[in-house]
Amino acid sequence: MKSMMRAGTLIFITGGVRSGKSAFAECMAIQFAEATSGSLHYIATGRATDQEMESRILRHQEERKNGPYLWKTWEQPMDIGQLAPFFQKYDVVLLDCLTTLLSNELFHEGNHLEDGTIPQKVKDHIMNGLIAVSQNCRVLIVVSNEVLFEPIHQKLVLLYARLLGELHVQIVKIAERAYQMEAGIPLLMKGEPL
Repeated sequence: MKSMMRAGTLIFITGGVRSGKSAFAECMAIQFAEATSGSLHYIATGRATDQEMESRILRHQEERKNGPYLWKTWEQPMDIGQLAPFFQKYDVVLLDCLTTLLSNELFHEGNHLEDGTIPQKVKDHIMNGLIAVSQNCRVLIVVSNEVLFEPIHQKLVLLYARLLGELHVQIVKIAERAYQMEAGIPLLMKGEPL
């Protein structure tokens, strides 16, 4: 690692499904934690909506629990800003993933999407949460998916994709580094190499 990250650093990693984003993010988080003697935190945004997702969540929990590094896992499908007070200035936080967080927030049962203000409120709520978490830790690594490469015809999916793209733009603006994962290879899109 060439340079030490300043407190409140945000790193963004995006790419296609199964492109290696999460593995890359975990390796990066471990590097930062080792360099700063900080604790590793994992914000998991997934919900067990079916048996396959439940199995996947359990597998990921077991991998972190039984791996060589100690992770504190936070199961937080919504309202990530609530976690900010629990982090310390040397902590390294990995949020996986923004795509699921947006889905959980946007399609929450209390939201009435016919109200045209809801999308902006959801986007602002997520950004405020990310900023709050990043200000209370050494490094926040945010993982997301690229879902904008395919043609979209359904109105709700189009709304979701548009909001995700807008969140990506806002996050990259404030991120110190941004990566695009392609077939397991991280391509640095913004910032200096580690």
